[in-house]
Amino acid sequence: MKIIVAIDSFKGCLTSVEANAAACKGVLQKCPDAEVVQVPVSDGGEGWIEAFYAAIGGTIVEANVHDPLMRPIKACYLKKDKLAVIEMAKASGLTLLKPEERNPMVASTFGTGELIIDAIRRGCKRFIVGLGGSATSDAGMGMLQVLLPHIDIDMLGLEFIIATDVTNPLYGPFGAAHVFGPQKGATSEMVVMLDERAKRFAKQSAELMGYDSSENPGAGAAGGIGYAFMQYLHAETRSGIDLLLDEIDFDILLEGADLVITGEGSSDEQTLMGKLPYGIMQRAKEQGVATALIAGKIEYEEVLMDAGFSQVLCINPPDMPLSVAMQKDVAKRNISNTMGFLV
Repeated sequence: MKIIVAIDSFKGCLTSVEANAAACKGVLQKCPDAEVVQVPVSDGGEGWIEAFYAAIGGTIVEANVHDPLMRPIKACYLKKDKLAVIEMAKASGLTLLKPEERNPMVASTFGTGELIIDAIRRGCKRFIVGLGGSATSDAGMGMLQVLLPHIDIDMLGLEFIIATDVTNPLYGPFGAAHVFGPQKGATSEMVVMLDERAKRFAKQSAELMGYDSSENPGAGAAGGIGYAFMQYLHAETRSGIDLLLDEIDFDILLEGADLVITGEGSSDEQTLMGKLPYGIMQRAKEQGVATALIAGKIEYEEVLMDAGFSQVLCINPPDMPLSVAMQKDVAKRNISNTMGFLV
């Protein structure tokens, strides 16, 4: 048997690499002769750089940048020839802040701009930027504050691709502030001010440049940095998982496969709204390969099965407390044990 293992991170518990390794161990315990292909995956947030590094190699570059509150930190990106793969959360992510520090009125994407400048100075021309997990809602103004004084996109021949599954516009009731601001620490009053700030910035930019990207799908991604990439850097927007799968030639990996095993921390009907396991299942389905889904928590199992997954399994025993299930060694063991029901 040829089995492809491509499991998303279990947030707060396991990385994609760790989850894949646990699944591989379980498969080989049951089927020692199986060929297991491990594919680290990410949709643009946590694990984005690691997934590309595992697939294409390159060099992890460390740079001195600023976090969302403008404190000096070190952050990294992946460089492969003239390609830079950047995970904005490394410099501008919510996980860099304590809960009481979250404040999107002041949080800045400045550090993400510094990562891009560092890569340009090292000769990079093509940029793939994952937009997940940001602490910011500044419409990318912090990033542009770094970039615009130093670069001319057209003269340098730079190409930007942004990875996001968010389709929200920059502002309005479905915009960055209203939809994503509260989870970044915004009060209801802050949401109104953030939305007005983004709207004002978009109007000024449109008057200056003669076109307006604020209504484009994905402009509201990562607190509106999607808009800044589109409006000022002429970026192309791609689904994070589709972009990764194309870059690693996933369709070729599927040739001769008998089963794909994917998963995530929690699966429900939202899994079918462009999340990573669904994107993997669709690719496999096109090639006639069955896809099994595992997760730490399962809801709407019938809906998931009807959507095309061949099997849907919860890795955790029903009586296991969440505090125990979230322990790294326990999660690994539960993933390995679950493989016995799949192969």
